Amino acid sequence: MSEPQQTGQQTGQQGGQGGSAAQHRPAPGKPVPVSTYRLQIRPEFGYDDATAVVDHLDALGVSHAYLSPLLEPTPGSAHGYDVVDHSRVNPEAGGREALDVLVKRLRSKGLAAVADVVPNHMAVPTPARLNRALWSVLRDGPDSPYARWFDVDWWTSGHAILMPVLGSRIGQVLGSGELELDTSGPEPLLRYYDHVFPVRPGTETLPLAELVDRQWYRLAHWRVADEELNYRRFFDVDTLAAIRVEDPEVFDASHELLLELLASGELEGLRIDHPDGLADPRGYVRRLAERSGGAWVVVEKILEGAEALPDDWPVAGTTGYDALLRVGGLFVDPAGAGPLSALLAEVTGEATGFPAVVAAAKREVVEAGLYAEVHRLVQLLVQIVAADVRLRDHTERALRECVVELLVAFPRYRAYVVPGEPAPAEAQRVLEEAAEQAREHLPEERWDTLAVVVDLLLGREVGSAGRLADADRAELVVRFQQTCGPVMAKGVEDTAFYRWFRLAGLNEVGGDPDRVGVAPEEFHAYCAQQVRDWPVAMTTLTTHDTKRDEDVRARLAVLSELPLEFAEALRHWRRLAAEHRRQELDGQTEHLIWQTLLGTWGSGLRDGKPGGPISGERLLGYLEKAIREAKLHTTWTNPDEAYEEAVRSFAVGVLGDTAVLDAVQAFSQRIAGPVRVGVLGQKLVQLTMPGVPDVYQGTEVVSLSLVDPDNRRPVDYADRRTRLTRLDSGARPSDLSDEKLLVTSRALRLRREHPEWFVGDGATYTAVATSTGNAVAFGRGSGALDGGSPQVVVVATRLAASLERLGGWGQHTVVLPEAGDGWRDLLTGALHDGGAVPLARLLSAMPVALLVREGTSEVAAAAAGAVVEDAAP
Repeated sequence: MSEPQQTGQQTGQQGGQGGSAAQHRPAPGKPVPVSTYRLQIRPEFGYDDATAVVDHLDALGVSHAYLSPLLEPTPGSAHGYDVVDHSRVNPEAGGREALDVLVKRLRSKGLAAVADVVPNHMAVPTPARLNRALWSVLRDGPDSPYARWFDVDWWTSGHAILMPVLGSRIGQVLGSGELELDTSGPEPLLRYYDHVFPVRPGTETLPLAELVDRQWYRLAHWRVADEELNYRRFFDVDTLAAIRVEDPEVFDASHELLLELLASGELEGLRIDHPDGLADPRGYVRRLAERSGGAWVVVEKILEGAEALPDDWPVAGTTGYDALLRVGGLFVDPAGAGPLSALLAEVTGEATGFPAVVAAAKREVVEAGLYAEVHRLVQLLVQIVAADVRLRDHTERALRECVVELLVAFPRYRAYVVPGEPAPAEAQRVLEEAAEQAREHLPEERWDTLAVVVDLLLGREVGSAGRLADADRAELVVRFQQTCGPVMAKGVEDTAFYRWFRLAGLNEVGGDPDRVGVAPEEFHAYCAQQVRDWPVAMTTLTTHDTKRDEDVRARLAVLSELPLEFAEALRHWRRLAAEHRRQELDGQTEHLIWQTLLGTWGSGLRDGKPGGPISGERLLGYLEKAIREAKLHTTWTNPDEAYEEAVRSFAVGVLGDTAVLDAVQAFSQRIAGPVRVGVLGQKLVQLTMPGVPDVYQGTEVVSLSLVDPDNRRPVDYADRRTRLTRLDSGARPSDLSDEKLLVTSRALRLRREHPEWFVGDGATYTAVATSTGNAVAFGRGSGALDGGSPQVVVVATRLAASLERLGGWGQHTVVLPEAGDGWRDLLTGALHDGGAVPLARLLSAMPVALLVREGTSEVAAAAAGAVVEDAAP
C-alpha cells in the first residue's frame, strides 16, 4: 500500500439539489422512504409473521417494510417472482386480509410499506391451469382474450406454443401410454404425470396422436427448449414466460391491484424487477409514473462500469448495486490484486484473466442455453435482408456469426434504442465499440455484414430508402436489447462468477471481479453525483440476489490486505487436506471451498459451541449450485456424479478434519480485527451515504449467508430483539453482532428523526478531509449549499491491516466542521470538538463514528448517557 495521503479537499466536496434531481424524485406530496427493511414473504413467513416483527422494525428505526412480490405466485413459491394471478394477493402468505392487517400495524407505528413488482414475466406452472391467462391461450390460441399477453411467435411452424415438459421424445411418450386424455371433468384434459393441459375445442374426439398434433401448444421433450422455444422467457428459465406489458391492456390488467394499493396508501413505493427485459423500459416507467401519480419507484438495473441510468426515466434510481460496488470497494486494498492473482494461478495451474473467462462463458450461453433467442434474432435479420434487394446478399450464416460476436462483445445489459427515434449517443458508442471487438473474431469478408447488422440495431436507414418503419426492423431493435440482458446475466453472473475466484467476495451482482478496490476520492465523487442526480435512489449491501451476504464479503475483503499471509495459510491448509483431495477436484473449485469456509467461519457450531465452520448441509448445498452453475465439469441437466462426489468428499473431509479446522480457525482469529472494521465500516457508510438504504432481513447483526436459497433461512428475530433491548438499556456491546446492531439502529433512528438531512429536498453530501487514506469521512445535512455545514459527520476506518502495519493512527486527524457545543458520537456517547481531531482519540472505542451536532438530536441526547471509552471485545 502507498503512503497515507490527504483525501478530499479541506473545504470539502459539495453536492446538492441540481441538475436533473427534481425529475428523479417522487411527485410533490408523494412520500419518500427514509429507509427500508427487506422481508422475504413466502409460505413459511407470511404477512402474519411480518406483522409480528413490526415492533422490531420500529425499534430498529426503519421507515418502511420492503415486501417481496405481493401477487399470487405458483403454490409453494419461495420467492414470489413466479406470478400466476395479478388480481390476488398471495394466498399462501395470508392473502389481502393478512396484508391489510400488516399495513395497519405498520401505520400504528408510523411506518409504511413498499413492494416488489414483476412486470416482465409470469409463471408457466405445473399444472398449467394454475395460470388462468396461460391456460386460456393454450386452449384457444390466438383467439384467446389473453393471447396478446404473451410474447409468442405464432408464425412458427405448427403455430403452437412449445411446452417442453416431456421426459422423452413425443413419439416415445405416445407409444408408452404416458399421455392420457381425461374426459371425466367439466372440460377434457391431457394429462402427463403432474402436468395437465387443456384440449382445443372440437379436437377431443380425435385419435390421441392427431389430437396432440392439433393443439395450440406443442408437447415436446424438455431438451427441445433451448433450440426451438417460441415464447420469450425470463433469461433461460422455461417456466417463466415473458408478458407484453408494453400493451396498455396488459399493463392495466397486471397492475390494477398494485395501483389500487398505491392509491389507498397501503403501499408507498415500488421496486421494479428486471426492467431491461421489457420491450420498452422507458415507456413502462413513464406509464407507471403517470398511473401512480409519481410514486417513489426504483428499478433493478445493473450498471456496468461507467454506465449511468438513463436520465429520461422518471424513477428515483436503481435498487443499489452500483452503491454496493462502491461501498464494498472502499474496504478492499488494490495492492492485493497482484499477489492474489499469483495465488490463483498457483492453485489452479492457470493464468487466465477474468475477461477471457467472461468471453468464453458468454459464448457458451449464446451458443447453447440461449440458442432459441439467438435463432429468433437471426431469422428476423434473414427476413429483413430478404425483403430488401440491396441487402439480399448477406447470408444467414454471416448474419448469425455477426449476431453471436456482438452479443459476446456487448458489455451491458441493454442499449436503450427506441424504434423510430434516433439512437442515443451512448448507445451508438457502446454498440460500435462492441462491433470493433466482434470484428477481431470475424473474417474480413464478414465485416460488411457486421456493419449492416449494427446499423439495423441502431435503427439507422440502411439498404433501400424508406424502410425505417418496417415492423421487422423495429422488432429486431427491441429483441436484440431483450437478449443482451440474458446473455450478461447467464454468461457473467451465473457462469463466469462461478469459474474465477481471485477474491470471491468481488464476484457480486453489479460488481466486477477484475476491479480491486475503490479509492475514497472516487467514492466521494460518486456520492456527490448521486445526491445531485439521484438523491433518493436505493442503496444496498445484501439482497435476495447477492452471491454472498455483506459480512461474508467483508471477511473476504481482508484477504486483499494480507495476500501473502493468506497464501502461506492456504498452502498449509492444502497440505493438511491432501488426503481428502481426489484427482477429479479442480483448483478453482478447491480455491472456492477454502474462501467459502473462511468467509462463513463463525456461522456454525464447533464442539457444540457457536463460532465454528459452516454446516455440512449448507456448504454442500452451496457447492452443488456453484459447480453446476459453472458448467465446466457438471451441470444441472447433465450432472457428473464422479466429479460432484469428489467435491462433496473434499468438503466433508475438510469439515471433519480437526487439524484443518484448527488451522482455518487460527487464521480467522488473525483477521478478526480487520474484519470488524470492514463489517462496521461498510454498514455505517451504506446507511448514511446519499440514497434510501435497504437492510436485508436479519443483516442488522452479523450475517454469513451465501447465495439463494441459503439467504432465505429463517431469521431469529427474538435474538435480535433481545440484543437491541439490552443495548437500549445502556449495556455495552458484547460481540460484533451487538456492535453492528448498535451501528444499524443508531443510524436508522437518526435518519428517521431527521429525514431532511438524508433524503429531504435540501439534503447534501460533503467530503470531510482526513490526513490518511485509512479513514473515509463525509458530512450529511441540509442547507450546506447556502453556506451552512453538515449536521452529521460519518467517519470510518478502512484497510485496518495496512493501518496496523503502518503503526496505527499516529498523528493522523480528521477535520470536523466547527460546532459550538461539539459533536456527539451516537455510537459511544463521547463528545468531540470541531477542528482537527486525532483519529486515535475519535476511534478509540469503535472503528467508526457517527457524529451529530450537540443539541440537535434526541438520538444523540440518548447516546450521551452511555459513554463507551474502551473498545468492545
